[in-house]
Amino acid sequence: MSRLGLEVTAWTALNPQQQRELLRRPGSLVPGLRSAVSAIIARVRAGGDAALAEMTLEFDGVPAQSLAVSAEVLRQASNSVDARLLGAIDEAGKRIRQFHAADLPRERTVETAKGLTCTVTYLPQSVVGIYVPGGSAPLVSTVLMLAIPARLAACPQVIMCSPPGPDGTIATEVLAAASLCNVDRVFCVGGAQAVAAMAYGTATVPRCSKIFGPGNAWVTEAKQQVAQDPQGAAVDMPAGPSEVMVIADAQAGADGGTDFIAWDLLAQAEHGADSQVVLLTDCRELATAVIARLDDLAPSLPRATILEKSLSAARIVLVPDLDVALDIANSYAPEHLILNTCNARTLASRVQHAGSVFIGRWTPESLGDYCSGPNHVLPTYGFARAYGALGVGDFMRRMTLQEASAEALQSVGPVAELLAETEGLDAHRMAVCVRLARLASMAAIA
Repeated sequence: MSRLGLEVTAWTALNPQQQRELLRRPGSLVPGLRSAVSAIIARVRAGGDAALAEMTLEFDGVPAQSLAVSAEVLRQASNSVDARLLGAIDEAGKRIRQFHAADLPRERTVETAKGLTCTVTYLPQSVVGIYVPGGSAPLVSTVLMLAIPARLAACPQVIMCSPPGPDGTIATEVLAAASLCNVDRVFCVGGAQAVAAMAYGTATVPRCSKIFGPGNAWVTEAKQQVAQDPQGAAVDMPAGPSEVMVIADAQAGADGGTDFIAWDLLAQAEHGADSQVVLLTDCRELATAVIARLDDLAPSLPRATILEKSLSAARIVLVPDLDVALDIANSYAPEHLILNTCNARTLASRVQHAGSVFIGRWTPESLGDYCSGPNHVLPTYGFARAYGALGVGDFMRRMTLQEASAEALQSVGPVAELLAETEGLDAHRMAVCVRLARLASMAAIA
């Protein structure tokens, strides 16, 4: 019996309803979350900076020393962290910058009729807010993943909010990354109150047009609420707890490969108690071996308490073949999908719904979290069915321009007239009609 309570579940032994229940994501672990977050947002809107200071003491357990981190503190941070870490930040940043620069949207102009030009152009968001979670680890990588594409998009102002640690300050490593990525202003405030401050602005925190970044259930709920308010702010994407799905065949367990799979599952499970990890395999022996390794490894890790809770929602599923596994993956739409199989590239070409796909046994998801290049801010909770990975285009606004010559209006105007008449929108029709009539009179005079 697994000490973590894990077991192998045969997919074909379940009816469709049981299959859906097996892969249901964990629900919110916070009762009354929506109303509690709504109350926090209202407090920030009414009390501004004073409310932020009060909630820093109330929720983080430390007095607010200063909401704004000074430029001098930011400069000093990059001089006080280990040189090896600075080198790693620089190297990871180069790859992230290289990948996102290749994805930079470009202006294009198309002549859709003779004399009718239509242009699509991309403008940077004005003030963008990036949220970097705090907690027990300095998430340097999240600074890179958010600030680098924001700068590539030429956003004129990039601000960052991050919660204070036990000493009342943001981790030096996070500040160093913010300095190296040219974040304009940093504020020591976290949680739903930080999202509210960036959405509505305070005397100290600028109001942002769009908010980016991952966070816990409170941050996620706050982002959803401000995005639904016309006076609030747009957000990058809907998201939920971290998750990974691994598809593995019998060959994946060879030469120590069982450990690869176990560590890939643990890497996501350690994010939080509400994280979910799923293994789909057509090999019962592999499934059993992975459970044994999870039992051995999880209790010895620093986040053992978190792992015990998150692994209670882990699913180890025996499928009849990899085609069924892929069908399950496309339906589940995982944030991270690892294909640890002998035909991984072929399977990858058939993936339709996933935030990011990791191909082959030598591609751990951890590379994507830190330094391979693509963004680690991804849709979770099944939203990968409709949303994609964060990119530089998310920090820009798409705008179109149109210009018609007189000849073009004469050519395409009748189409607009007829369609407007069909829809019963007479002012639309007349806006074209009066121009065509004027052109006809000008031609008659000439």
